Amino acid sequence: MKTVAETCKAAKENVAYPALLSSEDKNRMLAVIADALEADSSSILAANAEDIERGKELPAHIIDRLRLTDERIKGIAEGIRQIIALDDPVGKVLAHWVNHAGLEISRVSTPLGVIGIIYEARPNVTCDVAALCIKTGNAVVLRGSKDAYVTNSELVRSMKNALEKNGFESGFIQLIEDTTRKGAEDFMHADEYVDVLVPRGSANLIQTTKKNATIPVIETGAGNCHLYLEKTGDISMAKDILLNGKLQRPSVCNALESMLVDREIASEALPVLLGALLDKNVTIHACAETMSACPSLADKLIPAGDDDYGREYLGYEISCKLVSGAEEAIAHINKYGTHHSDVIITKDEAAAEKFRREVDSAAVYVNASTRFTDGFEFGFGAELGISTQKLHARGPLGPEQLTSFKYIVTGNGQCRK
Repeated sequence: MKTVAETCKAAKENVAYPALLSSEDKNRMLAVIADALEADSSSILAANAEDIERGKELPAHIIDRLRLTDERIKGIAEGIRQIIALDDPVGKVLAHWVNHAGLEISRVSTPLGVIGIIYEARPNVTCDVAALCIKTGNAVVLRGSKDAYVTNSELVRSMKNALEKNGFESGFIQLIEDTTRKGAEDFMHADEYVDVLVPRGSANLIQTTKKNATIPVIETGAGNCHLYLEKTGDISMAKDILLNGKLQRPSVCNALESMLVDREIASEALPVLLGALLDKNVTIHACAETMSACPSLADKLIPAGDDDYGREYLGYEISCKLVSGAEEAIAHINKYGTHHSDVIITKDEAAAEKFRREVDSAAVYVNASTRFTDGFEFGFGAELGISTQKLHARGPLGPEQLTSFKYIVTGNGQCRK
């Protein structure tokens, strides 16, 4: 088994290869990888079944993230093909000017270098990240969890074989074999070889990486996402968006975890919204006012405490609280949220604008499901993760966010006086 250092070093030694490829070659690489993943679906699914059998005692939301199907593999391949259609983000002249000394100065986009990603039982990330790194000319070191190691290994084998069969090098894609805690710690300290590290997974993984890594970290965030039904909002629309956001895939970070309802319409809205959730066997952690405002359902609700409003449930649970107006809703979201994705349901443009301006989240929605916070849905093809921090990369991390820049300075003999 290769050590973590050996794996990271191999990526560093091959970092120039993707950086110097033409747009045409990078797109051809992506095309052969997409085709290969679909062609190799049987072996990929067999590997995935092995991981699922070994991890059958894992929580349901982990199994859901771990599981691949024919449809999900086709979705991964389609995401890669979407990346092909995007503009090449490398080599763009971002700005150009001439300074007082007559020097021509250009700021030009460049790859970041070696991107490391440490993630949990999400095998789709293996392909998404590799594809984005190809498009952006970066090398990549992948470190998935032990729960998905067999699947990840097969996915990497498929991608690298496809590249090599078509005359491309593949050494810039590396998979860490050591899935122990010590292996993770070694990866976090591999700053000699890795330029940036992205943790993608639970809040614990993200915080552990932030606290321990000696490599610069792009933080991807947990998702305590809110729906706020403002007093003018359409209750039927709110119900549809609530059920989509909570139930389509409860285990993902853009799923709804908290619901706020304006007190003025509580008696009308709560029976509809809470009833729809209860019909789907969703556990509801409700404030005392919610229980009083909806007495017919009160015995089916669980009293909520402050801890419930800040939780990322990742399952069939949600919190519910009554508020008076957008001001109180926004204050609650900014206090308890994770700055990921939040939505207001309203017909009042002033309330919508206030929500857009004051909610401090990476994605702010008006009358649409938070489930759209996704690289594929945003038109990026795939994503490295969804960043909730405030550096240059925020929201879905697509190709543009995986580049840096350098200054190109051209003169005709100038010397500084």
